[in-house]
Amino acid sequence: MAIVPDFSVAGKVVLITGGAGGIGGAFAQAFLNHGASVIITDVAAPKDGTDPRIRYEQLDVRDGAAIDALASRIERLDVVIHCAGRIARWDEYKVDVFEEIVDIHLVASLRLANAFRPHLKTAKGCIINIASMYSYFGAPHAPAYSAAKTGIVSLTRSLAIAFAQDGIRVNAIAPGWIKTEISRRGRENPEFNSKVVARLPGGEWAEPEDLAGTAVFLASAASNLINGVTIPVDGGYTAS
Repeated sequence: MAIVPDFSVAGKVVLITGGAGGIGGAFAQAFLNHGASVIITDVAAPKDGTDPRIRYEQLDVRDGAAIDALASRIERLDVVIHCAGRIARWDEYKVDVFEEIVDIHLVASLRLANAFRPHLKTAKGCIINIASMYSYFGAPHAPAYSAAKTGIVSLTRSLAIAFAQDGIRVNAIAPGWIKTEISRRGRENPEFNSKVVARLPGGEWAEPEDLAGTAVFLASAASNLINGVTIPVDGGYTAS
């Protein structure tokens, strides 16, 4: 008898940093809709209208002690998704700003992985990092953001190898051009926007919800052989 792939995440406990944002919020709702319990973190509480079944924890991912304290308050965890992020564009050429952006995106990924490794080992769970199109292309306006997102690809591979002994999978998603607050200035810039749209086979920016299916899949048993990879979810942008 053929084995039917298990795409379910029902009953899993999922932690999403940056869960008050566009992508994090879309992920949270998708996992909730598929039967998971969801904990979101952010530096500020989510806006009104967030599903009351979603648990919110205030967290600055630059604060290692706060991450460790959160880990001590969570008894069980199956999935960690690091969505928290910020972009400072041309200010990123200032060393202190560069360091802050890299800290939020890249160093925090390691902090979270270390803090929640025991939980994930028990659950035979997984980590899903968030890379970017700038993991593959230079970003002269955002050198720290692109450097951090490029680092996410390599860190994901390294953690996948190191954590495999604990039965933990580590993968990443590289979003394409998504309608979020981080991308708003780019979408409002006619020259930049026209270049992006011209290269997109579908001819338009995507919604955060368009990424959620990939995250749910990577958290499910159906993806058990996927480990250490970064999946571009870009509407065909890198194929053009």
